[in-house]
Amino acid sequence: MQLMTAHTPRTDFVERRRFNRVTVDLLGRFMREDRTEYPCRVENMSPGGIAIATPVVPNPGERIIFYIDHVGRVEGPVTRIFKGGFAAELIGTERRREKLAARLTWLANRGELDLPEDRRHERHMPADPFSDIILEDGRRYQVQIIDLSLSGAAVQSTVRPAIGARVTLGTMQGRVVRHLEEGFALEFAAVQADESIQRFFR
Repeated sequence: MQLMTAHTPRTDFVERRRFNRVTVDLLGRFMREDRTEYPCRVENMSPGGIAIATPVVPNPGERIIFYIDHVGRVEGPVTRIFKGGFAAELIGTERRREKLAARLTWLANRGELDLPEDRRHERHMPADPFSDIILEDGRRYQVQIIDLSLSGAAVQSTVRPAIGARVTLGTMQGRVVRHLEEGFALEFAAVQADESIQRFFR
């Protein structure tokens, strides 16, 4: 049995470096050891580590649980604090890391594959198509919904926010993924519950 000494390389560090970091822009939240929760934005991620932007500063070594849109639940200890956020090691089985690697590859390539909107969900036209959008700076505009699903929407609008800009449609947060001739398409930050969508059909 090999003993770990001060000069023995950490295998978990080597394990993390087996995976390439993927630059992403995902919303989420994290829970500290005292069970307090805070919103965050993921800047880059691999199956072995994560770096997030947040004003909250945890303790080095503190175990954090993350809930990341499009990824799910991951966890691990804080490894580094930097200005505007922190990095953490991700703990998981080999199989879980392989699944996470596949998911991150999909997220990294979806723009090239023209997959910004999740077409697994049927799209509908609401009975009352008019709703409000709120931009990141708080400005509010009325738009006309072209179609709507659990994962995204297309709207006709007099304004066209930049690709990647965060907007709120009604009460649902998302980001602009494509410009249309008379509007734009947005992808919700998380797949919505049926109840959230049904209010547009009342």
